[in-house]
Amino acid sequence: MSALLLGACLVAPAAAKTTHRPVHKTTSSKSSKGPTLVWRGDVTTAHGVVTEMAKLWEKEGHGRVELQPFNTASGLDAVAGGTADIAGSARPSDGSPEDSRLIFTPVAWDGLVMITNPANPVRSLSLRQLHEIYFGKITNWSQVGGRDAPIDLYAVISPNDGVEYSLRSLLYGRGDQQISAPRLYLNTKALQEGIALNPNGLGLSTLSNVVGNPKLRTIPINGVAPTVANIADGSYPLYIPLYLVTNPHSPKTAQTQAFLDFLQTDKAKAVLRDHDVLPYQDGIGLVSMDQARRNKVYAESTASSAKPPLAAPGASYAAAAAIAPTSERTLAARSALEQRHAETVAAKATTTSGAGKTYTVVKGDTLSGIAQKKGVNVAELRSWNHLKNDNIRLGQVLQLSSD
Repeated sequence: MSALLLGACLVAPAAAKTTHRPVHKTTSSKSSKGPTLVWRGDVTTAHGVVTEMAKLWEKEGHGRVELQPFNTASGLDAVAGGTADIAGSARPSDGSPEDSRLIFTPVAWDGLVMITNPANPVRSLSLRQLHEIYFGKITNWSQVGGRDAPIDLYAVISPNDGVEYSLRSLLYGRGDQQISAPRLYLNTKALQEGIALNPNGLGLSTLSNVVGNPKLRTIPINGVAPTVANIADGSYPLYIPLYLVTNPHSPKTAQTQAFLDFLQTDKAKAVLRDHDVLPYQDGIGLVSMDQARRNKVYAESTASSAKPPLAAPGASYAAAAAIAPTSERTLAARSALEQRHAETVAAKATTTSGAGKTYTVVKGDTLSGIAQKKGVNVAELRSWNHLKNDNIRLGQVLQLSSD
């Protein structure tokens, strides 16, 4: 059933790739100067920060910005690989070697918001309740003052997606915490569309991403509504910085820095405020409050100062083996990992044989899905097929080896 749900939720078919990777072009009343900058990243940062900023940047005569909103991971990969100049992220560096080679610049503050269908009667959740919902211990709306109906918890498939990572960091003390969310989506835009259709749905987005959407309703946390004013004074506990991410080794370093500097101008800050995000400097006092805020959120969420459990009920065995070496399910987890590794090795061997050196893209394929199916990685597929990004088309023949 989980596999069926996942298949139904992942909306990234090759035949419809333009629906989730739109390229927005702006028009200008002045002559453009400088090269085109390519921005790629999560839809949250696109909606709250970059889309209107790109129009203003061009209107002021600086040049064009090509927008490719999708998700955090795709943006960071693109900037690291040189196919994009700036990425958008709703999380800071996760400390990985890949992230450590990039520069994360905070540009605005936004609020993490729990969203549900307007028909849902629940009007507030505590941090503790939120923790228990994500951990799979609260599963029915009646347990939090709602009707007797299951809580259909939605999440973005990548734990390192900026929005998901940031909430898990606050609730569990680490961004890669496994959770019990059977319904998975590629990004927050697809997640929001799912919740709009389900009166029992619950999921995570950001304030700037849902303001004015009549198909969704935000749920206050500890009785405090997510508003820009409540973020600015720190009373709403789930606020986060939004980042623009650059590569210090990019040939367009001067141009990307100029774009970052542009966000500090009065005109740019006015655009941010119009989109329900707080310019970073306007909320600079939140920086000094951050550690105390995190400690408070974590203590209320867990009702304990002890470290959180290593894996949530419902987390996959493979994930449990990776992060929960003392779990009672560790043996099963390791067995699953070993089996998967054996299957990967066998698949990779097949791709190097004569009959398996190519693959024809069919409806519903993604580059990452093909890579996983064929036991190779995405970077290899890009290299072998001279791809500048992850876009593929129906019927395209891909090389599965360097031969």
